Amino acid sequence: MKGIVIRGGKKGLELTWTLGKVIFPVTLIVTILQFTPILPWVMEKLEPVMGWIGLSGEAAVPLVVGNFLNLYAGIAAIISFEFTVKEVFILAIMLSFSHNLLIESTVAKRVGVSWWFVAGVRLGLAFLSATLINLFWKGGGEIAKYGLAPEKTADPNGWLEIIWQGLETAIVGIFQLALIVIPLMIFMQYLREKGWLDRFSGWVAPFTKFLGMERNTSMTLVAGLTIGLAYGAGLMIQAVEEDGVSKKDMYLAILFLVSCHAVVEDTLIFIPLGIPVWPLLAVRLLTAILLTAIVGFIWNKSQQERKDTSHEHRYNTF
Repeated sequence: MKGIVIRGGKKGLELTWTLGKVIFPVTLIVTILQFTPILPWVMEKLEPVMGWIGLSGEAAVPLVVGNFLNLYAGIAAIISFEFTVKEVFILAIMLSFSHNLLIESTVAKRVGVSWWFVAGVRLGLAFLSATLINLFWKGGGEIAKYGLAPEKTADPNGWLEIIWQGLETAIVGIFQLALIVIPLMIFMQYLREKGWLDRFSGWVAPFTKFLGMERNTSMTLVAGLTIGLAYGAGLMIQAVEEDGVSKKDMYLAILFLVSCHAVVEDTLIFIPLGIPVWPLLAVRLLTAILLTAIVGFIWNKSQQERKDTSHEHRYNTF
């Protein structure tokens, strides 16, 4: 058991270092940016677009903050304004698909998936879902009643305090990452060496097959679904290196997870906003399953056709 802890702990430290090199600078820069004229400028440019998806101009604030920072920052911004239930639901759907965009997309790039693919899919799903909800949902016109809200902290005074807050936020982010990744890697090492991962892959195999992936992607999906993209990336990196997950399967897994990751936590934190959360969860799950299954079917069919063409060409050559 001691050997398992040492081997798992070592992998956890290595992955914390790998992910920390991404998370630290991005968190530092974005935290500083929110106290500069840059974010207000971005919000101003987005304001005309808000009307197309049924939102008022103020909705640009939580969208920009949530995408540059995280869901908690987005929610803190939402409660700063008076929105209707429909507007809050649209914001919740959009931020569920597209939040913490810079860090999570950069982390996904470490797995070998294009940054633009991840960011593009997430933003595309966010705006498409908002457009559909705005078109088909005619209710929700009453003013949303907010419950418990994230605690607001005082703004830093001067550049020294701004930079210090950025450093503090980034360091805490790395510490939180280590607290999750290291125990997770030890646990995964135990499951791997005791043969439980093979059994688990067998149980989840029918679902991964339906999505067009091989069974060795099962743990990647579970990690992303439960603990999110940024923290689950450590397990994804390990899966690519040790389980031989193909590039196609990793793209499909990321496609599924950008639509639906950390589903329990990300859904529960919207409860205080006074919106129906079950539809929020259902939309994310159905979108992830259908989108990944369709893309997986087309991708696998295309691969099979190329193989058949290649075999036929070889046969005709002989």
